[in-house]
Amino acid sequence: MNNLQALKTLSYANVRRILRIWIQTIVPPAITTALYFLIFGALIGRRIGEMPGYEGLSYIEFMVPGLIMLSVITNSYANVASAFFGTKFQKSIEEILVSPMPSWAIMCGFLVGGIARGFLVGLVVVVTSLFFVQITIDNFTLTLLSILLTSILFSLLGLLNGIYAKSFDDVSIVPTFVLTPLIYLGGIFYSINILPEEWQLISQINPILYIVNFFRYAMLGSSEIDPLIGICLISAFTIVSFLLAYHLIRKGVGIRD
Repeated sequence: MNNLQALKTLSYANVRRILRIWIQTIVPPAITTALYFLIFGALIGRRIGEMPGYEGLSYIEFMVPGLIMLSVITNSYANVASAFFGTKFQKSIEEILVSPMPSWAIMCGFLVGGIARGFLVGLVVVVTSLFFVQITIDNFTLTLLSILLTSILFSLLGLLNGIYAKSFDDVSIVPTFVLTPLIYLGGIFYSINILPEEWQLISQINPILYIVNFFRYAMLGSSEIDPLIGICLISAFTIVSFLLAYHLIRKGVGIRD
C-alpha cells in the first residue's frame, strides 16, 4: 500500500510539472502542427493530390497520423529524459533513493509523466488538425492502443537517456542526431511506395516506419506495411527497454556514480 502511495505521489508530481509549464509542453506542438498543415498540407498538398496506394485519400489526410505520431514520440521521450536528468542534476533523486520506494515504482512514476504528455499532446494535435481537415478514425480502440504503446516505449527510451546522461547536452544529443532523423525518414510526410526500390529497402531498416504505419492503419484502415509487424516491433522494443531500465535503476547506474 505504501508503494502504491509513493507511486501515486511521484506520478502526480511529474504530471503536475507538465501542466504547470503548459506553455512550454502543450502549446508548441499545436503551433508546429499548424505550420506543417499550412506549408505541407495547404500549399504542397494541393500539387500532390491523392496519395498513391491510398485510394481517395488526399495528402493532407495522409499526413495527420504521421504528425500525431511525431508529437507523441518526441514529447514522450523528451519529458522523461529531461525530468529524470533534472532530478539527478538537482540531487533530488537522492531523496527518492533513500526512501523504501522500489525500483519499479520509481520507473513507473516517471513513465506516467511521459505517457500523460504523449496523450495530451496527441489530443492537442488532433484538435489542431480539425481546423484543416476532417478526421475519420477507422478503429478507435486500436488507435488508442497504438498511442499508449508508443508513448510507453519512447518514455522508456527517454528514461534510458536520462539514466546515462551526465549533462544537459547529453539529454539533447540523442533526440537531435538520432531520433529526429529517424522520425522524419519514417514515412511521416511521404509514402515509401513513391521511393525508388533501393531507398525503399533502406527505409525498411528504420523502426519508426513500422510504428507510424501501424498507427496509420489503426486510424485510416490502410497501410503500406503489415501492421502486425508494427505492433510486434513496438511490443518487443518496449519489453527490452523496460527490463534494461529496471536493471539499471536497481544497480544505480548513472544515479549513484
